[in-house]
Amino acid sequence: MIDAGTQHADRKLRVLVFSASLRNDSINATLAQMASRYASGHGALVDLASMREFDAPSYDPEIEARGDIPAGALELNRRLTANDAFVISSPEYNGSMPGLLKNAIDWTSRFRPQPFHERHGLLLSASPSMGGGKAGLWSLRVPLEHLGARIFPDMFSLAVAHKAFSGETIADARLQQRFEQNLYAFLDLAEAAKNYPCMKRAWVEFLGEPPDMPADRSETGSS
Repeated sequence: MIDAGTQHADRKLRVLVFSASLRNDSINATLAQMASRYASGHGALVDLASMREFDAPSYDPEIEARGDIPAGALELNRRLTANDAFVISSPEYNGSMPGLLKNAIDWTSRFRPQPFHERHGLLLSASPSMGGGKAGLWSLRVPLEHLGARIFPDMFSLAVAHKAFSGETIADARLQQRFEQNLYAFLDLAEAAKNYPCMKRAWVEFLGEPPDMPADRSETGSS
């Protein structure tokens, strides 16, 4: 007999949340922490992580061939596998994503089963610039969607972020409301996909892919 409490917990959405910055006082870490609080308040089981846990030496096929997988890649694979969805708050470096994040994705993509495949993801950014780090998020979508992650269409970019926070929230009430609405819409979609299998088919068809599309090279193990 399945305990009702255990069954209820199993239906809850499990979400990995982390900032892609190594700085201790990172504004992206602040945004990730805010996302974790609001996700938890919305009913999700949140796993708040640090990029330091996932950082790894540069991807090297020779190291992979020897089986010497870096601890950071092992940990990111473990945490992704343990959760149903993920939220990344990423800084923008020179109009793109941070190299250390792309490197972590490259290492972790080599595991089988490939952990990004069919996991729902939400991308956030905070930047001192007027662009809010949006260019970096567009570049980040590319490898994640290539690997089969279901990246939420709406991304959230916080401009002039070093002046945007008031305590633990965004000072501008309209931006705070937009952040919450964006996060909650993502969580509701990911939770529905977890608990209602028909959502998987609907999401794939939304992306314009045939539901019976064969696995691409990211799932075949080729380099």
